[in-house]
Amino acid sequence: MNDILNRSLCKTYANFFPIGAAVCPDIIKTHSELLKKHFNSLTCENHMKPALIHPEEKKWQFEEADAIVDFATANKMKVRGHTLVWHKQVPDWMFIDSKGNEVGRDLLLARMKEHITVMMERYKKQVYCWDVVNEAIEDKGPEAYRQSRWYKIIGPDFVDKAFEFARKVDPEAKLFYNDYNCTSPEKSKKIYNIAKRLKDNGRLIDGIGMQGHWNIYNPSFDRIMDTIDLYSSLGLKIQITELDISMFLFDDETKEFKQPTDEMIWLQQERFEGIFKIFRDYRDIITGVTFWGVADDYTWLDDFPVKGRKDWPLLFDTQHKPKKAFAGVVNFE
Repeated sequence: MNDILNRSLCKTYANFFPIGAAVCPDIIKTHSELLKKHFNSLTCENHMKPALIHPEEKKWQFEEADAIVDFATANKMKVRGHTLVWHKQVPDWMFIDSKGNEVGRDLLLARMKEHITVMMERYKKQVYCWDVVNEAIEDKGPEAYRQSRWYKIIGPDFVDKAFEFARKVDPEAKLFYNDYNCTSPEKSKKIYNIAKRLKDNGRLIDGIGMQGHWNIYNPSFDRIMDTIDLYSSLGLKIQITELDISMFLFDDETKEFKQPTDEMIWLQQERFEGIFKIFRDYRDIITGVTFWGVADDYTWLDDFPVKGRKDWPLLFDTQHKPKKAFAGVVNFE
């Protein structure tokens, strides 16, 4: 068992796909040894999002994103760009003119184009793929699009325009649409339809980013495979972009657990083993797997969706030690 637990995650999967982690500037310091041993791709968890990197129209704050990119470069890691257009963590100035009124379509498109251009030009040599648009699709109901400010001001073609701008800036970059709940039959069909339009309209998209914020109970392995089959039928690649396996169902509001039970640990191991077998089976379609975090001491699922609750969704524990789930992921024939 010690031999298994000492394996490198990214080296074990070297013949399959890159293994990534979402990080912030502090994490590349506090988790540096774990990152160097087990990961060969990085994503900025927050520091490439507009609110942090472009807080004012004429103000750019590249230092923290640069630090993450520099760390990746120094350690021969790939970098995923996340994210250019999203309805969250985007500063209000983007949607407001100099008089305090809501901007019109043309001005917002111009601002979108400038933001995409500056970002992609700066990181052209380091970032090999981008989540161009993030979470633009409505989860349920007849509406295809989330009623975001991007959608309300520009219209449904804001997605197309973002991909057009991105393709023009860096024709070599791989361009992804990224979203959660991708395995939901209702939502997956909406994503398929929009991706098909982007593919048919000048091959503007290269792949779908399936976030992978799952849990120890669902989605089923069959749903994951069906979804990969659906998107790949368009000739698109898939990346698992934000993987974590929560110990709790999303609507479970319990706070009683101070540590995971044996059953939780076993179910998480089973889930990780199963999904990585699927990923390996789809190695010709899946071009990257990125965890949304590194170890259980720092995860966005702490306090979310239940305030005051600890979660343990990753392969390394709070002491940075590999968990039983890690053994299940790296020990395969």
